[in-house]
Amino acid sequence: MKMDVLLGLQWGDEGKGKIVDVLTPEYLNVARFQGGPNAGHTLEFNGQKHVLHLIPSGIFNQDTTNIIGNGVVLDPVVFTQEVHKLIKAGVDVFEKLVISRKVHLILPTHRVLDAAQEKAKGNLKIGSTLRGIGPAYTDKVARQGLRIGDIESDNFKEKYEILRNIHLASLEGIKVELNMEEVERLWFEGIELLKRFQFIDGEYFVNQAMDKGESILAEGAQGTLLDIDFGSYPFVTSSNTVCAGACTGLGVAPGRIGEIYGIFKAYCTRVGSGPFPTELDDDIGQLLRDQGQEYGSTTGRPRRCGWLDLVALKYTVMLNGVTKLIMTKADVFTDIESIKVASSYVVNGELTDQFPFDSIASCQPVYTELPGWKIDISDLRSKDQLPRELSSYIRFIEKFIGVPITIVSVGPDREATILM
Repeated sequence: MKMDVLLGLQWGDEGKGKIVDVLTPEYLNVARFQGGPNAGHTLEFNGQKHVLHLIPSGIFNQDTTNIIGNGVVLDPVVFTQEVHKLIKAGVDVFEKLVISRKVHLILPTHRVLDAAQEKAKGNLKIGSTLRGIGPAYTDKVARQGLRIGDIESDNFKEKYEILRNIHLASLEGIKVELNMEEVERLWFEGIELLKRFQFIDGEYFVNQAMDKGESILAEGAQGTLLDIDFGSYPFVTSSNTVCAGACTGLGVAPGRIGEIYGIFKAYCTRVGSGPFPTELDDDIGQLLRDQGQEYGSTTGRPRRCGWLDLVALKYTVMLNGVTKLIMTKADVFTDIESIKVASSYVVNGELTDQFPFDSIASCQPVYTELPGWKIDISDLRSKDQLPRELSSYIRFIEKFIGVPITIVSVGPDREATILM
């Protein structure tokens, strides 16, 4: 058995949570492989909305084991809040969730460092969620991080204090308001809650599950254009969001990867700073924001909106080896008479179909215009019901990218899904 991977192909917020929820009945295991509480995966069903930050989106399926893999960074306070919400929703989270011992912990001081570093950048802010993600990954690479497995050691408190004091020393001279007694109390309450979960050697758990013929879906967070190596650097996240990140974030060999699902919106969005070639700072951009409810599930910040960028999409499909495309938010285009897609760029006066190294530089999109559909498609459930214009839009994308679109989402609810 091979592990399938599902990930975002844009700047995040593509609708990964919903699609994982839709696909979960086909899998015995769902695993997060990178990112942390900066993720916000939204699921809607039975008239209720759920937002997950750390826990995999398969948690609502009673037959699925959910795994937090070693590539994730975990904040015990956020984790506690999430667990309590799931318990209130009737989910047996203690039975259905396991956590790799190699997951790194986010300390309260990581959040303070995050805020201080972002403030120091001034006008060059990258738009961090200020949840301590970057500093936690920095400590991981610096080989001084604290991990889930350390909770089981007799000197865990001592290890915590050593790292906390390193952080406080680096914050000397920076004016920050921090009630350490209160934040540490909440943090250690989260540690006690974590002790109630099963800690696993994740790499063995996942590979042995595949050896037994169990199906596994790896769930990515953020999006490929936020990848630390291949995204629009430096306006990126601190982890590898590409398919290769599933290998390092779960301990799975590349040869054991099966289907690779790539999710993209019918248009583009972005939160925070950074380049966005097809951004629309006009009435259409606002219409997309309003109709698509484009406000961050983690931060609440309004998302920047723009036309679909096929140059960027082809780039991210290539990086991930995507085998199946999934398009979300097709319903948002209702009432837009004409739709544009970027099919090439002009960079430094030259036409190109490649994503440039320095994407902050002047990059002018060259558009292809396609007819829109003037009907509400949110109630459609079959591909035979799709308006001719939407079918043409899908075929244009498939031909340009060279990969089939297998699912089209026409609304936030799990039922608003069309299999192609």
